Amino acid sequence: MPDPQSPLAQASIDLFNGALLISTLIVLGVGGLLAYMMVRYRARSGAGEPTPDFGNHKLEIAWTIAPAILLTVIAVFTFPALRAQEVDTSKAAGGGTPDLIVIGHQWWWEIRYPQANVVTANELHLPTGRQLLVQLEGADVIHSLWIPQLAPKLDNVPGHTNWMWLRADRAGTYQGACAEYCGTQHAWMLIRAVAQAPADFDAWLRQQGAPAAAVPAGAAAQHGAQIFAQRTCISCHAIAGTAARAVVGPNLTHFASRQILAAGVLENNAANVTRWLRNPQSVKPGNLMPNVRLSDDELRDLTAYMESLR
Repeated sequence: MPDPQSPLAQASIDLFNGALLISTLIVLGVGGLLAYMMVRYRARSGAGEPTPDFGNHKLEIAWTIAPAILLTVIAVFTFPALRAQEVDTSKAAGGGTPDLIVIGHQWWWEIRYPQANVVTANELHLPTGRQLLVQLEGADVIHSLWIPQLAPKLDNVPGHTNWMWLRADRAGTYQGACAEYCGTQHAWMLIRAVAQAPADFDAWLRQQGAPAAAVPAGAAAQHGAQIFAQRTCISCHAIAGTAARAVVGPNLTHFASRQILAAGVLENNAANVTRWLRNPQSVKPGNLMPNVRLSDDELRDLTAYMESLR
């Protein structure tokens, strides 16, 4: 079972555990009664046909009242979960800027901090002890954001905005995923939530808001920047501080500071960046990044440039 690290997740876990307990008791009760009936009323040699019973009002009343009681008990667990996650959508939609905007794409997560004008991908950061208002959007098909230790799942629906709360009470890295089948690479549409002390989060947010260096250090990285600008990379990606401003693929301004690559397929390091750039389809078949067929020298220098984006 997940180890909940927020009241939102705790309410969901309590609801799940309560429903699971009730369901288990029902299965055991029905199964036990069925086993008893099979033994007690099994056919015996010489026994005649059983006497039909065309109605038992007490039994009928009992099996009507019993489910009502069970549903009432489940409601006891349900209402706290609903209250914990309830967002006044009218105020959320018109009452100011959300803390976070999370947009589901095939197959990666776009993460925006509109108040700080920061855009990143696949790895969200949040301060501990603070409840954030999250706006959920879908760019293509229905996705569903789920970070089990922090909050219940909620859908990212194209053309329809959903709202949720997100909170972490303890620093750490929490794994999340898309919980709605969204295509070929649904299983590799992962997300990481990094909860930090408020001062560390504020420092991270300031660093993410800074543009990339106009001229990267080192000849290899400088040549890699030229490759990025001359090849199709610039047509899909944005890097703040450069001429790259496209929004088709993930924002790469601080790409090398992220822990994961390709929404969780690989850990983000130089060797895996090279592997990805050599042929993205061999790593994550069906993704929308083409194979631009770089030479070994181009791969080395473009990797050096990507590694400079911290």
